[in-house]
Amino acid sequence: MSNSQPIGIFDSGVGGTSIWKEIHELLPFEKTIYLADSKNAPYGEKPIEEIKNLSRKNTEKLLDMGAKIIVVACNTATTNAIKDLRNEYSIPFIGIEPAIKPAALKSKSKTIGILATRGTLTSTLFSQTSDFYARNINVVEIEGRGLVELIEAGELDSPQMKSLLLKLLEPFFVNKIDYLVLGCSHYPYLIPILKELLPKEVIIIDSGEAVARQTKSILELNNLLLKEEPGERPIPEFFSNTNPKVLENLTEAVKYDYKVSYLDF
Repeated sequence: MSNSQPIGIFDSGVGGTSIWKEIHELLPFEKTIYLADSKNAPYGEKPIEEIKNLSRKNTEKLLDMGAKIIVVACNTATTNAIKDLRNEYSIPFIGIEPAIKPAALKSKSKTIGILATRGTLTSTLFSQTSDFYARNINVVEIEGRGLVELIEAGELDSPQMKSLLLKLLEPFFVNKIDYLVLGCSHYPYLIPILKELLPKEVIIIDSGEAVARQTKSILELNNLLLKEEPGERPIPEFFSNTNPKVLENLTEAVKYDYKVSYLDF
């Protein structure tokens, strides 16, 4: 394994680009390959065995493309499949799970909200994390049913999105949460509209920065971190197995060259 090989990232669609952005900001000279498995989104509605098999499929593709480390930029895949992936493959894996710990520790009202997919909320790993860090906290869990589908369809700022969010957020208003934990890598793209809809005192947190720091740490630990900056930034590569237009729209904020392509995987 060479430290010049790329960081591989996969998600059940385009949402994990929110994780990619944090990794790229921290490690701008590392090569990155991103797989958007939009054809099978959302993972949160699927049986556990199917989630595991999809995660293996994505892993195999990234290994074929030379990945030196794989970031599972999907909460559902992390909470349901990462243990198996680590047992079956020798490459390091970085997972993503809801940032329950900081929310529980910082909450003054002792009431926090978690917006996540069913696959994450019903997983053993999520339950263990919640039980450990939020024993004395009122945790209001909401399944964000329908949100991933709207984001994947490019309906981020649509009336349908606002209407759905207003309906989903109602228990957070009633219980007066002071922290909202985003438990799906698609959801950071909703932060602007969430800030518009939620009371101003509610603090929204996600796992992106922590995942980026952990990626750097594990690369260093395995002597895989790029030792010298190349002469120019590598071109990030993004692949979607459906129409890549939504992926292009979410990556258009990147201010330099990048490549978005269709790939059947």
